[in-house]
Amino acid sequence: MTANAVLSPEPPPRRSSSSGISATVRLIRDSYAHIEPHADEVARFFYGMLFSLAPQTRELFPVNMEVQRSRLLRALVHFVQMVDRPDDLLPFLRQLGRDHRKFGVVVSHYEAVGTALLSAIKKFAADIWTPKIELAWAEAYTIMATTMQQAADADENPAWWNAQVIDHRRLSWDLALVRVQPQHPVPYRAGQYVSVEVPQRPRLWRYMTPANAPAADGSIEFHIRAVDGGWVSRSIVGHTQYGDNWRIGPPMGRMSVDREQGRDVVMVAGGTGLAPMRAVIDELARYGENPRVHLFVGGRTLEDIYDLDNLHRLSITNPWLTIVPVVESGPPRSGVEQGTLADAVTRYGSWTEREVLVCGSPGMIRATVSRMLVAGTPLERIRYDPFTLD
Repeated sequence: MTANAVLSPEPPPRRSSSSGISATVRLIRDSYAHIEPHADEVARFFYGMLFSLAPQTRELFPVNMEVQRSRLLRALVHFVQMVDRPDDLLPFLRQLGRDHRKFGVVVSHYEAVGTALLSAIKKFAADIWTPKIELAWAEAYTIMATTMQQAADADENPAWWNAQVIDHRRLSWDLALVRVQPQHPVPYRAGQYVSVEVPQRPRLWRYMTPANAPAADGSIEFHIRAVDGGWVSRSIVGHTQYGDNWRIGPPMGRMSVDREQGRDVVMVAGGTGLAPMRAVIDELARYGENPRVHLFVGGRTLEDIYDLDNLHRLSITNPWLTIVPVVESGPPRSGVEQGTLADAVTRYGSWTEREVLVCGSPGMIRATVSRMLVAGTPLERIRYDPFTLD
């Protein structure tokens, strides 16, 4: 999978008051566009170089590096997209720095990563590589590494939280609900995601999103679908046992609803991308008055929308909530939209005055965000996270 298959289209560059910053951004984006067709090879070269420069880092990663390479590409693409948007980029880098504490990352590792990264980009940039491009990437990586290190050093929370499985239920042959009880409350906000390590797959950390708002007892509910080739998801769905000990990394992500701002919301959820929306709705339901929320929830068939009955019950008791099921196939049904989520959400309009939250598969995020931008939804109103699917 290439990086472009994961994230939505690159946002248009913002004008900068500094021509120097604009030139740096252009150099980074143009050079990345040149190497992007070789993204998988870039990732392989990067990790080979890293393990050569700092052999001790190899034990920080799993034997199977496929997902880790994909994750590197996502982080790199996200950085390229956000490089001229510090209000979005810096919080992401701070969260990434706090998250990397669980690997035991130290300062010397950052130095080796920087050398390996520039070496990989230089190799595949080939003839277009210039001293100016090298300087642009070096300055960009310095900002990345410094921001991540400072956030990690300032974080007083543990590198991870220990939790015990207290419930495991198969909702279908490929879908499970798992509830865990952390020893100490995990300080996440409704809509955020966390990394998880399970005993069946040590060192294979995967990002998952709690499906409930922070509970009084600290328990966390996850909805996990077994995906093709998913070492962790398949083991969780098929082999999780009561009493299993999980490790949960620091919360990440910025998907949330600001009740004080009062702006109405559109949620677009595909598959288990419903989890963060479910958590936000769970939190909003604790209040009497809320912004209006339109939730478009999709699946290939109506049976794929696993929590639909519960969502309808919530909409009955919470008049601010509207549920719009969307299916790609099956006979027409009253109250159910036909087509993709991108089709359905733009069929209702451009949603120019709404906050938009999108979560689902990489392809679904890309298609939905693209269609909404074409329909006239402002880019700054759309939020999605780069690591919500592994």
